[in-house]
This record gives sequence, structure tokens and C-alpha cells, in this order.
Amino acid sequence: MTPRFDLIGIVVSDMAATLAFYRRLGLEFPAGSEDQPHVEAALPGGLRLAFDTEATISSFVENWEPPRSSGRISIAFHCETPAGVDATYEELVGAGYHGELKPWDAFWGQRYATVADPDGNGVDLFAPLSTPAGG
Repeated sequence: MTPRFDLIGIVVSDMAATLAFYRRLGLEFPAGSEDQPHVEAALPGGLRLAFDTEATISSFVENWEPPRSSGRISIAFHCETPAGVDATYEELVGAGYHGELKPWDAFWGQRYATVADPDGNGVDLFAPLSTPAGG
């Protein structure tokens, strides 16, 4: 048997705030999920993104404490065009989320920006700067 990558899990402080943020990025969650201790969203390709409250994790991990600084995980959303990166960044920052890195033309050939989710996780927004020939 070979293990199959299936799920990315994130521990959250405020489920409602987290779901509001990720809904703005197009993820779908069942109505009433804001009050649940564990919530999942289906991702393209069959993966799942799961959110668990701090209380949920504390219920089975003895002496668990939330990290004192931002984590080492980031999630990236493809915005299709450079203008899409700019528009998504402005929409999120305009809604009160913290812009970590304003949109810029990265040396690796992408328009790139980062916004922090409600728990301080980096959420990258990107799009290719140009379309490959024939694409």
C-alpha cells in the first residue's frame, strides 16, 4: 500500500472569520459550518482543505498550544491574470484583511502578492506575467 496525499489541515482561532476569508477566494462550505469544530472544502484534483478549531485540536493533543508566531505554511491561489491578482488583493485588503506583500512582478515570471488569513497564514495570489506561445 502507498499512502495517498489527501488533505491539508489548518488550525483556526475563529472558524467563522476563517470561512468568510476563504469564501472570498472561491472555496465553498456548507451553510452553518461557522459553528462546527471541523470543516472541509473540496479542492480541484480531489484534495481537501480542512479547518479545525483550537478547541478541537486541544481535545486530543495533550498540552497543545497555538504557535506564537506565524506558521510555516502558505496556500496559493491561481488568479489567471496579473489583473486578477491585483483585483483579488485589493478586494481582500479592502475587506479588512492584512496585506503582507503588495502585488509585484516577481523575477520568476509571475504577478505575485500575499494576504494573511485571519490566523496569520500567508495566502499567496499569483498569475503568469505572460501566456506561453501556443497557450
